Amino acid sequence: MDETTPIKRTGRTRRWIASAALVGAGLAAGGVLAGSQLAQAADTSSSSNGHHAGMMAPADMVHGPGEKLLRGTTADKVEAAALDAVPGGTIIRVETDSDGSTYEAHIQKADGSTVTVKVDANFNVTDTIHGFGGAPRA
Repeated sequence: MDETTPIKRTGRTRRWIASAALVGAGLAAGGVLAGSQLAQAADTSSSSNGHHAGMMAPADMVHGPGEKLLRGTTADKVEAAALDAVPGGTIIRVETDSDGSTYEAHIQKADGSTVTVKVDANFNVTDTIHGFGGAPRA
């Protein structure tokens, strides 16, 4: 067969080429979908909702008995008081406190360690405890 002789394609060859093209298209589409899912996961783990990247969302964390997440102006005031006490920290969550204070803020410090900042009803810091604080007192 020389270069000018056309290649004869049988029905079987055409089906194989079509099948290979479909498989290739499916793999490409799967790669695009997987990439977009990874990008979306990275976006939702960012600090755009007030918590440190890679940490669980505040609403998904276990709170002490009777504690509730703070929102709005109260949350803003507790965050401001807590960050004044822990400069350079990142708020993980702010909530009511069932262990002696009105409110508490869980913060990740610049060095990666965590603290719990206790805040009273007038938004004054009353205590800073290493870690997430102890279990509520009985």
